[in-house]
Amino acid sequence: MKAVIVGGGIGGLATAAAFHRQGWDIEVLERASEFAEAGAGLTIQPNGLRALDLLGIGDIRRIGRIVDPPSGIRAENGTWLIRNDVDALKHRFGQWVTVHRADLIELLLKAIPTDNLCPGAEVQRIHPDGTVAHTAGTTSGDLVIGADGLRSIARRTLWPTGPEPRYAGYTTWRFLAEDPIVAESVETWGRGARFGQVPMPGGRAYYYAMANAPAGSRLGAPDLRERFREWHDPIPALLAAVDDETVLQHDTYELPALPAFVTGRVALLGDAAHAMTPNLGQGACQALEDAATLVEKVTALGIAEGLTAYDRARRARTRMVVRRSRQAGAPAHWTNPVLTALRDAALPRLPGAVFGRSITPAYAWPN
Repeated sequence: MKAVIVGGGIGGLATAAAFHRQGWDIEVLERASEFAEAGAGLTIQPNGLRALDLLGIGDIRRIGRIVDPPSGIRAENGTWLIRNDVDALKHRFGQWVTVHRADLIELLLKAIPTDNLCPGAEVQRIHPDGTVAHTAGTTSGDLVIGADGLRSIARRTLWPTGPEPRYAGYTTWRFLAEDPIVAESVETWGRGARFGQVPMPGGRAYYYAMANAPAGSRLGAPDLRERFREWHDPIPALLAAVDDETVLQHDTYELPALPAFVTGRVALLGDAAHAMTPNLGQGACQALEDAATLVEKVTALGIAEGLTAYDRARRARTRMVVRRSRQAGAPAHWTNPVLTALRDAALPRLPGAVFGRSITPAYAWPN
């Protein structure tokens, strides 16, 4: 049996590695000239770790850093809006691990024979019968996995009338810095913006910032510093010290629900199927769940029935996560001063269990 994987990101490589372990012939087509990940930090939450374990890639814990669950959310003046019960989250769900995206890609690449990797192959069209046309020729497989991201050619050619990605209304900056004092994951909310910090392996920290902006705005590090200059310590100092060349900026999109993730011998996976806002940190974790589910269903049921079972299982769950992710971040981007004042007054008075119930369904997989 042969699987052709379109896209060499986290979801595509995890799927390729798992099918290779099952004895399949695999071919990974990647548009870029090399397999690499342009990104910063990544938190693999408990559901993502379980998916990696099922895929046979559990040694992520060796290259990553085991961290506590997110501590909560602060206001821009530093007061706490939400304090998570960290011990309860750990007891119920297990570990959280942070890792650099490039290190995870390298780990996945080690599980795939080099001869099965095809960089510089830009896919032009995919057919439901498993035929893939690309710049290096034509290939075919018993199964094709479209794991080629937000602007997926697999999705556009096979679902030509499907929905287009939708701009969430805010842009996102990401960067890494040397900062061993960061010991917990915390997010800060202001008016139309937020800032987050995550401890990383090797004495580094991963930072991200989000702010309302028109789609396509190219706002550099000076804009970032100005936007957050009056927020609580150490945010202004961190931004003052950052190397401008290391800051990555991407607009934030999500994909409206597709009618199916499967057609013929082709399955969509990861952002190609269900791109979501990063508010729950679930993008990579959901791609890993996709990979584990797809491999398990196809192995147990065969290609036709396995794809049907994959589609049924993943569409329902990912729709829920996409929706909850959108909802979780929305209050941070309110701009009305009355609404934000009410938010900041109300959130500290809510029982911790209320917020916990709103986010924990994302971690509860498989269930």
